[in-house]
Amino acid sequence: MKSKYIGIVILVVIVLAGGGYYFYRSQTKVQVINGYLGGEKIGLFEDEEIQEILKKEYHIQIDYSRAGSFDMITADLSGRDYLFPSSQTALELYNDTYGKPIAEEIIFNTPIVLYSHKNVADALEREGVVSQVDGVYYADMDKLTELMLNETTWSEIGLPELYGTVLVDTTDPTKSNSGNMFAALLANVLNDGKTVDESTVHGVMPELKSIFSRMGYMETSSSDLFNQFIRMGVGGKPIIAGYESQLLEYAAENPEEYEKIKDDIVMIYPTPTVWSTHVYIALDEEGKQGIDALLDSEVQRLAWEKHGFRTGGYDISSEGGFGNVVGVAQQPTGVMNMPDYEVMMKIIEGLK
Repeated sequence: MKSKYIGIVILVVIVLAGGGYYFYRSQTKVQVINGYLGGEKIGLFEDEEIQEILKKEYHIQIDYSRAGSFDMITADLSGRDYLFPSSQTALELYNDTYGKPIAEEIIFNTPIVLYSHKNVADALEREGVVSQVDGVYYADMDKLTELMLNETTWSEIGLPELYGTVLVDTTDPTKSNSGNMFAALLANVLNDGKTVDESTVHGVMPELKSIFSRMGYMETSSSDLFNQFIRMGVGGKPIIAGYESQLLEYAAENPEEYEKIKDDIVMIYPTPTVWSTHVYIALDEEGKQGIDALLDSEVQRLAWEKHGFRTGGYDISSEGGFGNVVGVAQQPTGVMNMPDYEVMMKIIEGLK
């Protein structure tokens, strides 16, 4: 009889253990959400530490397809749970096209910067276009824009080894946010340093179109442009516009490679500059789960320390802090407001 009771107890324990296991499995099932993502954030989304936090703490896995900030708004959204462009203007385009999303949230920011090479930065410094303050390079955008408008050759500023005229390569401003934001910055500069509005945008478009018409083929992905800049050297792309986060992430993920190029690659903060706002757009309830997950304090810390996105809670003296990266500004200054949505649409249409 005693052995019978022991058998029943063991059976109950097994049943309870099995039930607990399946209950645990049901409670921790990972929900996969899909969406479109700007290329500059791929490194962050593929970060194994971040993926583990999302699975363990929020029970989600975020899958993605890469698309430009404006291309993703006009793409087929069937089967997508979220969009993650790098622009507030893209959010406003979504609102204009589809109405208000289920939820939206700014996850982090990064300033627009210029990337160049030491010999180019030195030449521009001799011309009074670039200056250094505490080891950080700054570009006077009035003077740089004047060089571009005047079709000044590289040879004229002491760089005969470079072909053509002084230009800043960008992504396609009608498809990608970094190019679009640089176009907005140039428009503000052409408007005597004032944010362009409905009454002034038409006046700056001829000169803006003149600059962009000489750029030839433009990439549609900020990450592709940055990778081309790193690989091609000074002869291929003397100056490009991109995100501050790109060099910081590259240095964190490729420390040995960065050591080889850090004496040549120069990050230059335009004066003025503009901030790129990375805003997450939830298309459904599943996609909405991504907001809390990406705002997790540990995810935010890793977004800065490993991927260079400024999240508000960390500066360059924070642990990780990119102490090995040359010329990072403690806090970018001289920031201008972006033109409003209607004006940005006129700029985009004018540059097509």
